[in-house]
Amino acid sequence: MFTLENKYIDLLLKRCVNFNHSKSLFISYQPDNIIFVNKLAEKAREYGVVDIYLYNENIYEKHEILKQISVDQIETHSFFNKKIWDEYALKGAAFLILESEYPGLMDDIDPLKLARAQYIDRVTRPIYKKLQLEFKIPWCIAALPSKSWATNLFPDLDSEKAYNQLFELICEMCMVKTDNPVESWNKFLREQQIFTEKLNALKISKLHYKNNLGTDLQLEITPNILWHSAGSLGNDMLVNLPTYEIFTNPDFRKTNGIVYGSRPLCYNGSFIRDFYLEFKDGKVIRYNAKEGKRLLKGILESDNYASYLGEAALVPYDSPISNTGIVYGNITFDENASCHLALGNGFSDCIVNHEQLNEGQLFHIGVNPSKNHVDFMIGTSDLEIEADSLEGKTLIFKKGNYNI
Repeated sequence: MFTLENKYIDLLLKRCVNFNHSKSLFISYQPDNIIFVNKLAEKAREYGVVDIYLYNENIYEKHEILKQISVDQIETHSFFNKKIWDEYALKGAAFLILESEYPGLMDDIDPLKLARAQYIDRVTRPIYKKLQLEFKIPWCIAALPSKSWATNLFPDLDSEKAYNQLFELICEMCMVKTDNPVESWNKFLREQQIFTEKLNALKISKLHYKNNLGTDLQLEITPNILWHSAGSLGNDMLVNLPTYEIFTNPDFRKTNGIVYGSRPLCYNGSFIRDFYLEFKDGKVIRYNAKEGKRLLKGILESDNYASYLGEAALVPYDSPISNTGIVYGNITFDENASCHLALGNGFSDCIVNHEQLNEGQLFHIGVNPSKNHVDFMIGTSDLEIEADSLEGKTLIFKKGNYNI
């Protein structure tokens, strides 16, 4: 465990973020993981990082506050104001967002409060979000276990063994258990970049998704588009650890049809299960869920464009996370186990020459301006995706995996 911890810390500091432009590091974490965070901060200081800010997300405090206040009070409560993130973004700091899960903790909180809190979380740090989405600051979202998360996934084990089992799995999925994790990721990302270049060469204008769950969805791709993977960023950063996706920006106004969630969506610690979304002219016009419908409603109504798409991402069904057969209830893992879409904010970085376009121009060509961004998984073993491309109709996904 000790050796794996050290290798994980080295991977986070040496590959996931870099300090070429700034010697500032911002770490957000949950209090259960303070021992790991202190070790990470100590190692960062050895690398010459002189300004380290530890931001305690404290989900327990969040839970108690949300129990006591109304939806309208969330916006003005100091706990949900994240302006300190903007201060460090302006310094060009590297950001490590260390996430953990606490299943069931928020089950007694009104789903509309959870959705509103998530929305305020984003809008109170606009500079950080802008620079993050444009990849102008180093950032990485990674996971650490909690005992409640581990025992939820492995109920037949005692808490210590479950914790160790989850940490081992995280390290395996993040290539920490390889001889040289940094080189392992570099090799994988070079291979990933080959698929990215093939997709860009096709000049795809439309995607048509179909599977036996009932998904029959067509979405148009914004003109002058690029597909990206983490490999597109070179050695500057590795956003999301792990990351197995290739993604692009759909035109948020031009989605039609129906899509079914293939894995439960965990949102602020609560689940949405067995759900579907029906789109017309870009907007969700009908939806349902066997569990979590009120939470889904809160997401869709969080702002004027949260019910439109902002991302289309490809992940093979035959992938390291999917092959574990576990639904982790953590978006970083679950979205990298499956093809997914996202409601809300789009990626201007996927537009050719996006630096020359203002917000109005980006909106005009179909980049979703929502302040929210919620990924949901749609990949299955029988998913087929047909693309309209320069080569005509091209089946880019067959039986859940790449066909290019």
